[in-house]
Amino acid sequence: MNSSKDMALILFPHLNRRPCLCGGNHEICLQCKVCRFEEPAQLPSDLENIAQYIDHTALKPETSHKQIEDLCTEAEEYQVMAVCVNPIYVKLAKKLVNNVLVCSVVGFPLAASKTDIIFEETKMALEDGAAEIDMVIKTNWLKDKKYKEIEEEIEIISQLVHRYDAKLKVIFENCILTDEEKVIACLLAKKAGADFVKTSTGFNSSGATVEDVSLMRAVVGFKIGVKAAGGIRTREQAINMLKAGANRIGASKTAEIVTG
Repeated sequence: MNSSKDMALILFPHLNRRPCLCGGNHEICLQCKVCRFEEPAQLPSDLENIAQYIDHTALKPETSHKQIEDLCTEAEEYQVMAVCVNPIYVKLAKKLVNNVLVCSVVGFPLAASKTDIIFEETKMALEDGAAEIDMVIKTNWLKDKKYKEIEEEIEIISQLVHRYDAKLKVIFENCILTDEEKVIACLLAKKAGADFVKTSTGFNSSGATVEDVSLMRAVVGFKIGVKAAGGIRTREQAINMLKAGANRIGASKTAEIVTG
């Protein structure tokens, strides 16, 4: 596999060769759409208060109104960072939480919709009260090396999200990607203005791994977030993800994680 720096130069041949200021192992400035050079490091600092890093999540197709109510009650009880729900439940979740952010997924879980549809889905979620958007990258485009199209789609959604003072997380399906594709996806997402990169939807063959989190953190540096999601069910698993470089955990088993 080529180094992250070599891949960055292949992806973006006209880059200014200035040193990277965000700590990524691509080593050179990607000229990101959103420069976070002066922002604080997005690294976990308190592994005892693990709830502050959790997106308490309910995304299954059978998720009911009552389950969203329970999700929000638990989120407030444990003081997690956010609840993560499908777009149809954003308004409800926004009404039910006070001290917790509302996150919504778009293009989920396949990213099979056209960009303008994902744009409208994102806009509606933001207007309904979402403070964070988790957007799925088009894996088929990545496999087909349509890197310009991927960067442009992320940038379009990123600019929309930031107009609402919200944050954008870009989801990869790491279990079906090579390490080189994971690096490329991280570089594209970072350059296009994403606030986080995320390991998986949790709807494929496997979810987050410590190795993937470590790789993603190394590539993007410490100025944007890394979210580990999919299959995290215990406190030990969550802490291992945080130690590897994640600063957000997507989980439905929040009670078990928080209470140990």
